[in-house]
Amino acid sequence: MAETIKKATRDGYADGLLALYEIRGDMVVLDADLAAATKTGVFKKAHPEQFVDCGIAESNMMGVAAGLAATGKLVFASSFAMFTAGRAFEQIRNSIGYPHLSVKIGATHGGISVGEDGATHQCNEDIALMRTIPGMTIINPADAVEAKKAVVAAAEIDGPVYMRFGRLAVPVIFGEDYQFVPGKAVNMREGKDVAIIATGLLVNEALTAADILKREGIHARVINMHTIKPLDKEAVVQAAKECGVVVTAEEHSIIGGLGAAVCEVLAEESPCRVLRVGVQDTFGMSGSAVELLSRFGLDAASVAEKARQAVKLK
Repeated sequence: MAETIKKATRDGYADGLLALYEIRGDMVVLDADLAAATKTGVFKKAHPEQFVDCGIAESNMMGVAAGLAATGKLVFASSFAMFTAGRAFEQIRNSIGYPHLSVKIGATHGGISVGEDGATHQCNEDIALMRTIPGMTIINPADAVEAKKAVVAAAEIDGPVYMRFGRLAVPVIFGEDYQFVPGKAVNMREGKDVAIIATGLLVNEALTAADILKREGIHARVINMHTIKPLDKEAVVQAAKECGVVVTAEEHSIIGGLGAAVCEVLAEESPCRVLRVGVQDTFGMSGSAVELLSRFGLDAASVAEKARQAVKLK
């Protein structure tokens, strides 16, 4: 049996920046003194003339990004999710979102899997915050390959893009021939007993959960919702109609994230029962990433149990 290859999506971010530079030489990458952690240091080493370290000042960095974008530059602004979506929210909203500038935000260290850095750095609210900004596209890739492809695709998206990347090395699901299409969900597994709509590292957990359920005679459809805004409404409605019940799975608060977005669509277009896997209304804590995912109910076993509960509701 082949060994599972694991790679963090933040590494895919670095790969994507390098790949994009071969296509677009007009790009500029900004970082807030975290290039080693966000992996933009890889781009800095290859193309130092296209890289600017803005220091420990994310709010100012977003202003710099806005200024560069206003002159026609393609800009990638990078820092931890907590410091981009959280600290620099006002600047992203007013300086980037309002004028609809082509700034692509690379937010690494999203979610509970930041691990030992603890609650202050485990941003479980960023997707909710970014969803409120008009015209903001939100992408949360499932693996390093999808992350790389998303970076390249983001360059062609009109207006600002928020890309969420993780610190934890996760299984590589896709091959290099994978075609990433923003806003188009990916059916990962067929099934009609329950639909599991997942995003980010929970996609792999959902696939594992589907394998567990299959051995019990429950056939789960697994959907990779890599783009949370704009949401693939057609895929959501179809899954609800054909499966009858839906489970959402995300490494984010159940408030305002993927689960909320799916519920909003289904409440208006195809009402059905939806159970949400995600961080409850609580802060994180320090610990190893794997232990925290289990403790906060974000692992395959938790997804499988939620799916069983959903099937019983049919």
